[in-house]
Amino acid sequence: MKHDVITLDNQPAGDVELDDAVFGVEVRTDILHRVVRWQMARLQAGTHKTKGISEISGTTAKPFKQKGTGRARQGSRRATQFRGGQTVFGPVVRSHAHELPKKVRKLGLKTALAAKLAENKLVVLDTAASDSAKTKDLAARLSALGWTSALVIDGPEVNEGFARAARNIIGIDVLPQQGANVRDILRRDTLVLTKDAVAHLQERLK
Repeated sequence: MKHDVITLDNQPAGDVELDDAVFGVEVRTDILHRVVRWQMARLQAGTHKTKGISEISGTTAKPFKQKGTGRARQGSRRATQFRGGQTVFGPVVRSHAHELPKKVRKLGLKTALAAKLAENKLVVLDTAASDSAKTKDLAARLSALGWTSALVIDGPEVNEGFARAARNIIGIDVLPQQGANVRDILRRDTLVLTKDAVAHLQERLK
């Protein structure tokens, strides 16, 4: 399918062919959900920890003798029923990451791209470059385009001036094409692809 291409000054710059095998797939929310959960699980630190009985400082002596006191038998003052004792089945340091098939990850990225196109929130730029590398200049151009929440995906190399200028603009993210991922695409309202990004993503996902 054909899609219009614009410049950063909102001028027409021709069109580009979008492959239906990438941008025309069925939008499946279940796939998007699986991929985002997989990404978030990989980001989760998993550093939560409580102390077991062997890690608590305290006496190892039996609190009182086993028989003859009329009380329930006890083996340690560090047991869970005592103040300052261990936590039973508490969290331990671990990785929350889980496996997700490559085909599902690939389909998830296709689905995210197709979802943005279906919502008319996909913009194709001629190039994403800034000669001045000034945040003020770029912010004015993006404001004129109406982009307050956008992810800009460039080719394999991001223009250094553009990336530097966009760094301090709230709601604007810039990624190279190899960093394109489902979570970042969905968390921003507008998806902006350069012509270079379109070519590389189609080659990568076909």
